[in-house]
Amino acid sequence: MIPEMKNQNQFTPRNMVLGVQFLFVAFGATVLVPLLVGIDPAVALFTAGVGTLLFHLITKGMVPVFLGSSFAFIAPIIESTRLYGLPGTFSGIIAVGVVYTLVSALVRARGIKFIERLFPSTVVGPVIMIIGLSLASVAVDMAKTQWVIASISLLTAIVVVVFTKGLIKLIPIFIGIVVGYIAGLALGVIDFAPIKEAAWLTLPAFTMPEFSWGSILYMIPVAIAPIIEHVGDMYAIGGVAEKNFIERPGLHRTLLGDGIATSLAGFFGGVPNTTYSEVTGAISLTKVTNPFILRISAITAIVFSLVGKISGILKTIPQAVLGGIMLLLFGLIASVGIKTLVDSKTDLSKVRNQVIVSVVLTIGIGGAVISWGNFSLAGIGLAAVVGILLNLILPGESAQVVVAEEAE
Repeated sequence: MIPEMKNQNQFTPRNMVLGVQFLFVAFGATVLVPLLVGIDPAVALFTAGVGTLLFHLITKGMVPVFLGSSFAFIAPIIESTRLYGLPGTFSGIIAVGVVYTLVSALVRARGIKFIERLFPSTVVGPVIMIIGLSLASVAVDMAKTQWVIASISLLTAIVVVVFTKGLIKLIPIFIGIVVGYIAGLALGVIDFAPIKEAAWLTLPAFTMPEFSWGSILYMIPVAIAPIIEHVGDMYAIGGVAEKNFIERPGLHRTLLGDGIATSLAGFFGGVPNTTYSEVTGAISLTKVTNPFILRISAITAIVFSLVGKISGILKTIPQAVLGGIMLLLFGLIASVGIKTLVDSKTDLSKVRNQVIVSVVLTIGIGGAVISWGNFSLAGIGLAAVVGILLNLILPGESAQVVVAEEAE
């Protein structure tokens, strides 16, 4: 364990090492999302860094968190890009940040009970399951491009998750990618052209958003699950730091910070941000709760985003490596949805709960679409909206999400 030194808000060698360490914990997951949706990973690093600094500014520098790429939006970004194009999708991401901001205002006005009533476990649980399961076929398609490499990546990640301890256990994605990459080198399937063509110093490939009502309506409902996850993460990091961040600086401020960071990502052509529970785990392990350390992590992410060779290396990662990691990752996300139902003690013997969970899962996994004119609502977003409406309309009450549990 590394004891935290108080009042050390300086760029000392020790603090620099700790800051880079926390970025290392979040690095694999942060760059994986943009690689899967066709966005320059350097942009994700840049927006994660700037977004984290904005979050700390809005929360008065009190909360030790790092914002990284959100897995909840992988499937929606892929589908929205197919329907409305990537620039149009970025307008949807900006709108997601606005939703966070509006919920922040509601929390400030009415308290956290409002969220718990609107988003019970019978809605949040199956929505999280859809987030993981809706891309199962994509994971298999990527893995089967080279099953040997995919299997090596998958088994490595499993071994790290199940058998290791300490900081290593917190970076299964990163280690799985590294080992899979080495396997790709041994089999001679890696194309080094992106590294050779990349400059040492360069700006990330920013993309300007284009306004698209279709993408906005498609993406907004997906924000439900990450909002609940945010609440859980604030309880979790508060427990680690032995402070009540829900009260001070307040959940409304942390939601606002997360929302503005996500909108900023959309403006620059990045992916939505979320508070990283992996980093919370690292903080719990090291006992380093100084928010200044996480700001060093953010600055380091920005610096990395300007090193073109890093982006070039990330672009050479074989599809099979990413597919192998996703075979585990998307299943783990789905299992979090199941855990949400279990932890909240949702009674699935009740017909009401059975109806809500069943309809949400069927609509989300089945890819149902409702269209009117040029607008459409589909997949995860449509399932979330239907779940909320059923919860409000059907008689009886659902169990509330146990937000004190750390969500992944």
